Amino acid sequence: MDSVMSTASWFIGDVSCSFVFKKTSKFYQRRASKLLSLIVSLFSSVYVTKWKEFFPEKELKYPPSYHSRVISCASIEVLQAYLAWRQNDCHLNNLHDTCLWMLVKGGETENKAREFLKGTQKQQKNELLFQKFHINYKNLPAMYRQGSCIFKTKVEENVKCNVNGAPVKRLRRKARIVHAENIAGRSFWNEHPSLLKEVGGFTEDVDKIKLEYVRFFQFENKLMPSTWIVIRIDGCHFHRFSEVHQFEKPNDKQALNLMNSCAVAVLQEIPDIIFAYGVSDEYSFVFKKDSHFYQRQASEIVSVTVSFFSSMYIMKWKEFFPLKELKYPPSFDGRAVCYPSDEILRDYLAWRQVDCHINNQYNTCFWMLVNKKGKSKSEAQDYLKGTQAREKNELLIKEFYIEYNELEPMFRQGSLAFWEKFCMQEDITLADENGSSLANSRNKVTVEHCDIIKPNFWEAHSSILGEMVPKL
Repeated sequence: MDSVMSTASWFIGDVSCSFVFKKTSKFYQRRASKLLSLIVSLFSSVYVTKWKEFFPEKELKYPPSYHSRVISCASIEVLQAYLAWRQNDCHLNNLHDTCLWMLVKGGETENKAREFLKGTQKQQKNELLFQKFHINYKNLPAMYRQGSCIFKTKVEENVKCNVNGAPVKRLRRKARIVHAENIAGRSFWNEHPSLLKEVGGFTEDVDKIKLEYVRFFQFENKLMPSTWIVIRIDGCHFHRFSEVHQFEKPNDKQALNLMNSCAVAVLQEIPDIIFAYGVSDEYSFVFKKDSHFYQRQASEIVSVTVSFFSSMYIMKWKEFFPLKELKYPPSFDGRAVCYPSDEILRDYLAWRQVDCHINNQYNTCFWMLVNKKGKSKSEAQDYLKGTQAREKNELLIKEFYIEYNELEPMFRQGSLAFWEKFCMQEDITLADENGSSLANSRNKVTVEHCDIIKPNFWEAHSSILGEMVPKL
């Protein structure tokens, strides 16, 4: 999944809008999964964060999620064709939807309205709006008909005052939103020097949109069939995020429970995920071997998983931190890896749990030295450099009277989330052959903190790798 994009192309992350990176960009070394997952994650987080700003009277009842893909534009002509396609698609969809919902408002059912519009051309739809509803389509807001174009431009701003009180001005790059009729046209491009400088100019106007030509450059990666798919997500710059939000060190129980709660929500949202393992700011989601979720397209699976997790993180923040303000939205990146056998999948999960233990043991020692012994961070690092697990355990016992193995299992072993059957005694719907009542068996997502390196857990929960399908 971590394919490197051509260094001689523009690339576009497509979510609810298209983000064009400059041709020379080295952002995250042009790895497709990193790019699309970070964009879709941050977009989802910001969407939920800004909801109340635009809908102060409406409750956000369900976390949004987006899927994304990458298109490498090998030339300025491909980029131009792509932009023309997206704007034309905006126009066609909005014209159709305007007609559809006006018909529904006029008393038609949605199905009848769709059937009525099937096969109609642009001119017919325009005539329908004008004659039946007295709407001139061209007079509707440009944002609806043409979409929004956002780009950075230089503006002059007052940054301070000099000794005489006169304002000192500086050029600053700020985002500007416009609703232009033809964003792929030469005239629009030439009006904005910043676009010409960053991207280049169009030599001709687009005469006819060739959709298949544009799709040819779309980056796709179909994952190997009949293998376990693992989507691993990681917090982006979470060291800074945890410091800004004053998470407890070395472990913040509420922050970890927030991650676990989001993981449970992901399992409930995507039934093809049968197991998840999380530690710190990362989570690995295991899709069943025969999953056909998004036809096993890596970009779609990664982006939807990361997007939903990010949205849920924002929505659940107040549940776990009722007294803490979320100062800025977090983001996560993701990748997809296929594992062909149960043994290799278990090896991967064991590796993640070993990593959890190593990191937590080190961090426990590190923060005890900093917080209890007054050492600086660099001094603590030097003190622990080259120490083995046994030496760290001895340090914790002798200096801080801490028995490492008695620390909370969630800190030492991470968290597992999986589907498990349970019985609801109050929901008795079955009876055995003797007429005795039987409790109805259902499935729920369970979170545990235990050893998954040894076979005991897998023997006790054989249905996990047996691909138990959850019944919601």
